[in-house]
Amino acid sequence: MKKAKILWIDLEMTGLDPEKDRILEVAAIGTGWDLKPLKTFEASVKVDETLINSRMVGEFWEQNSASRDALIAGSKSGKPVEEVEKDLLNFLDEFFTKRVIYLAGNSIHQDRKFIDRELPNLAKRLHYRMLDVSAWKVYFENARHQKFEKPEAHRALSDIQGSIEELTYYIGMLKK
Repeated sequence: MKKAKILWIDLEMTGLDPEKDRILEVAAIGTGWDLKPLKTFEASVKVDETLINSRMVGEFWEQNSASRDALIAGSKSGKPVEEVEKDLLNFLDEFFTKRVIYLAGNSIHQDRKFIDRELPNLAKRLHYRMLDVSAWKVYFENARHQKFEKPEAHRALSDIQGSIEELTYYIGMLKK
């Protein structure tokens, strides 16, 4: 199997504060520079129900109740975050080159904060440079008035697939 060069990750969390919130769901896709998926990883993380009940409240979660309910159900049968990290590192060992691993995704800097805090062994394997699709979004929406309509499922795997599609769209626009 061809080895991946880019690690696309999306995390679903109880909220956006890395000090108070926790990772609920992890999805990763390994691609080459052609952005074609080579291998996929998915896992749910077991999170304390008290934390879930106190953090997953408010307008955002009310508007995304189906995603919220699915994430909570996944957490109940999920693994401890340390086991998820171990599985993810095994995924890297098997499907990535031993060299530089670039992290990619939409607003990936936010996910990286959670990775640094909850998945420190993964953080050590990642290059400091990241491929953030959001930067492309800012440019195309403001300078070229072109918008990619990405569905927001608020589930890790479908969100990351959408990020890959979005970057593919922007690259296609540059080729025109």
